[in-house]
Amino acid sequence: MIVFLYTGMYLTPILSIIFCLNLVTIMKKIKRDEKTAINTFWLTLSFTLIAWTLVMITFLGLE
Repeated sequence: MIVFLYTGMYLTPILSIIFCLNLVTIMKKIKRDEKTAINTFWLTLSFTLIAWTLVMITFLGLE
């Protein structure tokens, strides 16, 4: 379970940057009416990993 603590500490900032960059790219592509499938995948994956890590860290604190 300590893996989640290290993930939250070191990987979450990187995932947050990926999330923000993909969000901006998607907004630009929507404005120009381009395909957004790949960026949507990475946006969803990074958000899911951020949320999952935060939830697991919270559960570790409750035990």
